Amino acid sequence: MAVFCHRCGTALPVGARFCSSCGTAISVAQTAPGKPLMRPRMGRQIAGVCIALAQRNGWDISIVRVVAVLGLIFSSGLIGIAYVAAWIGIPEEPLDAPGAYPPGI
Repeated sequence: MAVFCHRCGTALPVGARFCSSCGTAISVAQTAPGKPLMRPRMGRQIAGVCIALAQRNGWDISIVRVVAVLGLIFSSGLIGIAYVAAWIGIPEEPLDAPGAYPPGI
């Protein structure tokens, strides 16, 4: 999966944290596919199921959330049951993981 700078459009290596051309910080949301399936503590809206699936597969989180809401509406609640099952089944990110809440919060 190619990573590009949002400011100047320069192609970057997958693990880059800053753009080599303009110096812009690369957002954490651009993770490489293959990340373990875990519900992150930061950036989630309800339980973190959609963001976990998006990060695991390299998808855009907004599209995953829209598909989940539309699926909930048009599947007569079947997606809601799957969401609750995923909430129970997908492990939560450990507290000592990078990006987790700092101690004292």
